[in-house]
Amino acid sequence: MRFFLIFFLLYGGMQAYLAGAVIQAENLTGPDSRLVWGVALLMTLSPMLLRRMERLQGASVLVSSFAWIVFSWMGYAFLFFLVGLAMNFYELSARLVGLPMPGAAPAWLAVSMTALALWIYGFHSARNPRVERVSIQSGKLPADYPGLRIALISDLHLGMLIGGRSLDRLLDRVAALEPDMLISTGDLIDARAHHLDGLSARLAAYRPRLGKFAVTGNHEHYAGLDHALDFHRHAGFQLLRGAWVNVGGITLAGVDDPAVLAGPTDEARLLAKLAEDRYVVLLKHQPVIAHGARFDLQLSGHTHQGQIFPFGFLVKRVYPMIEGLHVLPGGRWLYVSRGTGSWGPPIRVLAPGEITLIELTGLGQADSLIRKQGGEEYRQTGRQP
Repeated sequence: MRFFLIFFLLYGGMQAYLAGAVIQAENLTGPDSRLVWGVALLMTLSPMLLRRMERLQGASVLVSSFAWIVFSWMGYAFLFFLVGLAMNFYELSARLVGLPMPGAAPAWLAVSMTALALWIYGFHSARNPRVERVSIQSGKLPADYPGLRIALISDLHLGMLIGGRSLDRLLDRVAALEPDMLISTGDLIDARAHHLDGLSARLAAYRPRLGKFAVTGNHEHYAGLDHALDFHRHAGFQLLRGAWVNVGGITLAGVDDPAVLAGPTDEARLLAKLAEDRYVVLLKHQPVIAHGARFDLQLSGHTHQGQIFPFGFLVKRVYPMIEGLHVLPGGRWLYVSRGTGSWGPPIRVLAPGEITLIELTGLGQADSLIRKQGGEEYRQTGRQP
């Protein structure tokens, strides 16, 4: 209840700011003014209304259309608020130092057009995740190790906004990388079953050489855990819930997200059971390092790098290792995906999504190394659009 109250106050404040700017710029009074305030109230309540509508079966097209309106407007309202604050700061500074002052109507037009341009940029960014290539060498892998190519996706959030066409494009791009396996580090889905028709079959049709593996995220719990587990199984993923598997010369281990109450989550105890001479890759949704956990590489997501600037600064206070590759004590590594999809507003501003190709090799395999740390060697190449 507290979350919804805080959300209502913050989101309602942004809607009130936008409504006030429109009324001032257009000099609206009477019924016109009340209409604008009514729309602001409706849009403030619309996310809560959408949560109730999501349960309706047989109306997925209607609900998805409404979701596009609700979340697109949410993103635009935030960008308008952000740009509007920048304009307000300029106006305050202009008064103090005697700079030219824009009128209410030109200022409103400039703010609204800038917010729209940022929204379009953010939409394109969200629909076109970058390819990140990361190469890691380890002495625990033999020099003649043939190498392992892991395609990593995270936080795809399949559901009302991200559906079949987006998934088809994603799988085509993943297949073009020719990975040995596909890994999902949680939040693969973000909707009830009737909004995911046919998506598991699309995923099941893609079969990399060594298979597909996944762990749960918090949104698997929100969508309904039993339904989420069924979706993963039908999609051909092997879920690692406090379990491990030996594949491709390494050991993959995975744990549930803390939001998923069922299943074990103590990775330190889990990893202590594994042979010390095995190269261990831990799959864990949140980029948090458990005390005493013994692994060589942890793959995580969850942060979205904030998804929309400047939320990244707030997220970084909770998850300091917010994205990319981080060296840990003992020569271990953590890689945090910025996420492949988007949650809520279908935009990403200065926090692009990603598909990650991780290449593991023995110490004799890499041709160009630029960093050495704790007995491990690492090379990361540039981004590809």
